[in-house]
Formats: sequence, structure tokens, C-alpha cells
Amino acid sequence: MNIEDDGEHQSSYREYCLSLGNDIEEKLPFQKFKSGEGVLVFYVSGHMFSFFDCNDFSVISLKCQPERIEDLKAQYECIGNPYNESPKHWIGINPATAPDELLKELTRNSYEIVKAKYRKVRKNV
Repeated sequence: MNIEDDGEHQSSYREYCLSLGNDIEEKLPFQKFKSGEGVLVFYVSGHMFSFFDCNDFSVISLKCQPERIEDLKAQYECIGNPYNESPKHWIGINPATAPDELLKELTRNSYEIVKAKYRKVRKNV
């Protein structure tokens, strides 16, 4: 994948994330840190569900059910460890080699996990 493709893929992935709901925010929260200044994060209910480095679009980190992680890694070469998150609750997926439908399904899954968890917390407050 060349750099121009990276930009196109980042843009279409960004659009997909934003299309998941009207409750999504995107931020570059780590700009004070040299290694994180280009990390774009997508939030639902104020909590991260997806992020990637705009300068190195080789891993998208997503929340995932712990019981699914090992099976996904065994089934798909494009799935590995997340960038800078716990591999117990997060996966990393290579957008250059992942089938589009798998990337969309796992992104929506991540969004739904976070949204459901923090919707419950807000109701209990």
C-alpha cells in the first residue's frame, strides 16, 4: 500500500467510524507526546473504541471480547496485538491486509462494547 492509499484508507475508515452513531467524537488527545502526537482516537460516551496513528496506518486498535481474541488471531493473519493497550481486551488489526467486512464488523463490535458498558454506568449514576 502506498502513502496515497494510506490517506484514502484512513479517510474512509474515519468516515466509517463517524457513521456508527451521532454520539461519536474524534480527537488527537496525545499531542503532548512525540510518539502519540498523530494518534486519532474515536470515542463513544467519552471512552475510546478505536484509534490509530495517522503517520503509520498499519495498526488500528479496537476493543474486543476477551473470549474472541485468540480465535480471531488464529483465524486471521491481519489480527495481532493492539498498539499500547492491554491485549486482554484489545486487538490490533492491519487495515492494509484485513478484509473490509472484517474491519467494519470488528470496529462496530468495539463501538457496541464500549457504548453498552458506559450506557449502563450512566444509568446507574
